[in-house]
Amino acid sequence: MDETLIVIMLKDSETGFLDKEIASFKVEENENLIYNTYASEEVGRCCIHLKLTCDRDVEDWEFDAVYDYYDPEPILTEAESINEEEDCYNPTWDIKFEFIENADELEEKIKRILSIHKKELESVYEAIIDKRDEY
Repeated sequence: MDETLIVIMLKDSETGFLDKEIASFKVEENENLIYNTYASEEVGRCCIHLKLTCDRDVEDWEFDAVYDYYDPEPILTEAESINEEEDCYNPTWDIKFEFIENADELEEKIKRILSIHKKELESVYEAIIDKRDEY
């Protein structure tokens, strides 16, 4: 299986521009779930914003259903917050956690988050399969 290299850039809080690379990591599975990622300085610490989305384009009725049935609690075992990003084409979540200096530990954390997210999406798809008329 091919691996994908993801680069995390530090976002300038004033301009919104991506200033410098602070880390990179390899992803071998579920890379299609990553919408984008960046880091930001927040109250004297560096935080990663990992924006995750769906593994396919959802139909219009599925958009709200996915958000309704997605349980953020499993992600919160690895992150400090998860917020819905409703201005994206597909359901998207901004998952925030503190930056880890050790590259291997950071990569493992991201892999765990991706795995949890993938399992939750599979559960959501299963739960909403017959909910079309409700939306």
